[in-house]
Amino acid sequence: MKAAWYERNGAPREVLRVGEMPTPIAEPGEVRVRLHASGVNPSDVKSRRNRPPGAARIIPHSDGAGIIDAVGSGVDHGRIGQRVWVWNGQWRRPFGTAAEWISLPEAQAVPLPEGVDFSIGACLGIPALTAIHAVNLHGDIRGKTLIVIGAGSAVGHYAVQIAKMRGARVISTASTARAPHARSAGADFVIDYKAKDVAATVKGLTAGKGADGLIDMDFYSTAAIISNGALAPHGKIVCYGSSLAGDVPVSFPTMLWSSLTLQVFLVYELLPAEREAAVSGLTEMLEKNSLKHLIGGRYGLDEIAKAHEAVEKGEVVGNVVVEIG
Repeated sequence: MKAAWYERNGAPREVLRVGEMPTPIAEPGEVRVRLHASGVNPSDVKSRRNRPPGAARIIPHSDGAGIIDAVGSGVDHGRIGQRVWVWNGQWRRPFGTAAEWISLPEAQAVPLPEGVDFSIGACLGIPALTAIHAVNLHGDIRGKTLIVIGAGSAVGHYAVQIAKMRGARVISTASTARAPHARSAGADFVIDYKAKDVAATVKGLTAGKGADGLIDMDFYSTAAIISNGALAPHGKIVCYGSSLAGDVPVSFPTMLWSSLTLQVFLVYELLPAEREAAVSGLTEMLEKNSLKHLIGGRYGLDEIAKAHEAVEKGEVVGNVVVEIG
């Protein structure tokens, strides 16, 4: 099969190679997916750049979509021919979705509703699952005010939409360039975090009370917002990332006296019940065609280095996808 891989860390054009590799077989309990699209996420490029390869050769990317063409023993043969999207394709295993085929446990291949493009399916495993789980962790948000940090990002764009569907008022942050993308998701108010005091603006929009909850992509930057009163008493912070790899200082007195909750999660390690709830919710939205998607960059497998560079530069609005055919 045709695949892309790297054998050491480094810049995209220095380490990524495209060539032939053995086509995988479906082992017991697995399905083999003929991939048509592979999603490129920030975590994929960070792994290629910084995380020492755990095997002699790494096929990158965790997200993808395609058609099941073979199953291993113990798997219903009726799944052959099923359109699917996959999650955790390259998590704790060397061979991900930047290839013509992938074999993986059958639970990691989720039916993709008819009419949903494979390129969209390749955006679900990390961006959409992260977004829906972050909203799920806030519980019933009808009538509440939720802050979504980075609403111009792939995750943030989905999170705004899902929060609005569930009845929340959404205040978001985004740069001037990405503000239209945040508004297109349905954000009630978009704060240019580079030009305005976010905490003061939130307090102004909530009559001084603060928001009821916050979904955060960069705890390093958001810690100051929390300390400055952006959240109402008993508010909740749900965080899935930080631009600082080390420890992040946070005001304990603020957390204590406002009885705030901080919950952090890694989308790769959701508990089975959490993942089931997230996948079920996404499936329902896909079937109803109620989510908006934006593919900001499409590349061929031979152009994978360009795709990684696009994600690293952060200039593409929307998801970056490698189309395999």
